[in-house]
Amino acid sequence: MSTRKSKKPASHNAEDYLRMYRQMVRIRTFEDHANQLYLSAKMPGLTHMYSGEEAVAVGICEALKVTDKITSTHRGHGHCVAKGANFKEMFCELLGKEEGYCRGKGGSMHIADQSNGNLGANAIVGGSMGIATGAAFTAKLLGNDDVTVCFFGDGATAQGLMYEVMNMAALWQLPVIYACENNGYSEYTRTDEIAAGSITARAEAFGIEAHKVDGQDVLAVNSLTAQLVERCRKGEGPFFMELETYRYHGHHVGDINREYYRSKDEEKDWRDNKDPIVSFARHLTKEGIATEDELEAMQAEIKADADAAVAYALEAKYPDASEVDMHVHAA
Repeated sequence: MSTRKSKKPASHNAEDYLRMYRQMVRIRTFEDHANQLYLSAKMPGLTHMYSGEEAVAVGICEALKVTDKITSTHRGHGHCVAKGANFKEMFCELLGKEEGYCRGKGGSMHIADQSNGNLGANAIVGGSMGIATGAAFTAKLLGNDDVTVCFFGDGATAQGLMYEVMNMAALWQLPVIYACENNGYSEYTRTDEIAAGSITARAEAFGIEAHKVDGQDVLAVNSLTAQLVERCRKGEGPFFMELETYRYHGHHVGDINREYYRSKDEEKDWRDNKDPIVSFARHLTKEGIATEDELEAMQAEIKADADAAVAYALEAKYPDASEVDMHVHAA
């Protein structure tokens, strides 16, 4: 197992860095708007905020091609945005409108965007692990060089499916990367209270090379992912990544009074000292890639885009009642 933090690059691609910053801000902005839709009782059901974990989704997805696949989780908005999804279709999906990615039938926890290689979010903890491994098996059978990334949380490491698919992936050398987003909590329980031993050791037991990386450092995440993706394309997979990160909100938008399982001081420390967007903005200005005014202008532009998408989605049409059994398949 290796542990990584980013090193200052000898050279940089300003366009790539600014795109990563933009994508992280887009995720944070989307989540802020989704949270307001819930609080104002305009959005049905619950949603699970990705705020604070943006560097994970962006660092990984920026290392992928459009045809590379991802599978997501119940906390999946960040993955969806990072893989190329548009605000308008996402907000329409959250609000149950027909222009949503799944015609309003998937909602927050079941968004899929196959045009960008997103095979879908999944409300079942660890539920997409088999889908991701199957997608990697398909790529190997077809002889193309597509790679699949399977996102899951630390709580999913207790699911038996994870061990079944890692065993198969290792035996068949599949081009899949298992990306464990360790945000410190499995719903309302600290990770160290539900996960015995080392998370990376779970993969190493199957002979899978495993890495631990600072999930708040988008450059460290991107650098490691790019290396592993390239090796997957050469047939050296599978791989495992544990990304140490933090969710700012509760387990879901209704989880507001959290002091019984984590302290306000802990939350404040992560927000004030480890925010991935603030840290990366500081790096961009220090390296002369962008000024503070330019970054603020980008943030304002993204907020305006989100405002317009929400306004559009609120007025958009619901699916016709005749669609109730559309896309429902009997076994």
